[in-house]
Order: sequence, then C-alpha cells, then structure tokens
Amino acid sequence: MPTVGLVAPPDLPPEQILRVAQTAEDSGVDELWLWEDCFATSGLGPAAAVLGATTRLRVGIGLMPVPLRAPSLTAMEIASLARMCPGRFRPGLGHGVADWMRQAGVGVESPLTLLREHLTTIGALLRGETVSYAGRYVQLDDVTLRWPPHEVPSLLVGGRGPKTLAVAGGLAAGAILDDVVRRGIPDVDRLREAVGQVRAARAQAGQEGEPEIVALLPVRDDITTDQLHERLATLREHGVTTATVAAFDDDGSPAGDERVLRLAELLGAVS
Repeated sequence: MPTVGLVAPPDLPPEQILRVAQTAEDSGVDELWLWEDCFATSGLGPAAAVLGATTRLRVGIGLMPVPLRAPSLTAMEIASLARMCPGRFRPGLGHGVADWMRQAGVGVESPLTLLREHLTTIGALLRGETVSYAGRYVQLDDVTLRWPPHEVPSLLVGGRGPKTLAVAGGLAAGAILDDVVRRGIPDVDRLREAVGQVRAARAQAGQEGEPEIVALLPVRDDITTDQLHERLATLREHGVTTATVAAFDDDGSPAGDERVLRLAELLGAVS
C-alpha cells in the first residue's frame, strides 16, 4: 500500500486546519497535505502551525506556485521547517494556475523556465551551496543559507504536461499528480503515461531509484474501507508512493466541512 495522506482542501476554513490535523494524527494517518490555492489558504503558515501542534504527522504542501515566491525565500522557509521538524515536511512546487498568476501580477512568458530555475537554485541552497545564478528570471549573487537543513527534504513538482513531468523527474525527487483518478477510480492508462514520463526523465538525468509519486485520490463520503483499499492498491501497483485522499462532492468540488474529519478517521483504519 502507498503512504496515505489526508488532504486539507482550500474550502476548509484556516481556523479548522489544526482540528483536522489533530484528528488525523490521533487516527493514525501518516500525512496531512495542504492544498494551497489562490486566493484561499496559504501553504507555509498552516504547515508550520500543524508541525508545531502535532508530534508525528508529516505535512506536505501541494503545491507552492513558484511565480508567487523568490527562490531564496522559499529555500529559507523550507530549510527552517526542515530543521525544526526533521523528516516531517514535504514541499511541493509548481507553476500555479496561469490565470491566477496573471491576476496576481506574476505571470511569466515561460513558466517552465521559471520552474527549472527555481528548482535548480532552491535545491542548491538547501544542499548548503553558495549560489550565484543569472537566469532568465532568477538572479542570485553569492547567496548561502545560514541554516541549511541537516536532512534535505525531497522537492516535488506538481504538473500534468509531459514537459513539466520531465522536470519533475529530472530536477526533483518526483511528481504530484492530480489527474490520474477519474470519478474516484484510478485511471490506469493515465497513471502508466504520467509515471512513465517521470521515470524516463529520472533515468535520463542519471538519478538512481524510483521517483516519489504523490497522487490525489478524490473520494465520496460514502466510500467503504474495502473500496478504499482496492483503489489504494491500484495506485501502488502503478507506481504511486503516496496517495493524498480528499473528500469531494458529487459535482467534483472538494468538501471543506465535517466530511474531512470523518475521512480522517476512515483513513486511520487503512494507514
């Protein structure tokens, strides 16, 4: 079975996140994943709060849009959380929704170039390197983190297209996938395609081992334990290492009410 995470969706009011996190930890859930969405709940603030309020729960962010942040600051924030809570923070980066990035005034002509530059510089900074970089979008002059992490967290990339998934495999530890489950059922063909693209890029880059693959699994409130077990097993069979499970309405929108708490208890039974 894959590692199981509970999703705290952007429809969940921020003041409810700690209650959900505590329920998840008490129920035995492995991870809580924060869904940063413009212009709702941010990722890093709630992540710090959850890490401080729990003792075991790992916390992921899927994902932080790189246009909204300077890479040096992102590296500082990741490093700080990684030192404060070693092994418990899983940062995800990505393009963000293009329309929202333009709305926020941070849209760029080449999102793929921007993502590559962020991953390259953030990764180097987290490894404790002194970085000078002159890219199309990112410029750093002799930057070194004063407090690099003792244990460098894996950087994950959220994406759908083949070029972004190639970046996830070549420059990051793996991918966050949100389009491999259709109406609650894993899409085996799409899984093979997406995971294969990440693996191919990883091999081409000379990286050893399997990539980390995080997949969103939306479920209805009436899902049974047996159904959940079956879907998790299918995801694992096709390369998914972490399944982030979210309560969804029939219309395809995430639920941000008491169903999140009930789902936490259900996930505890299968974790």
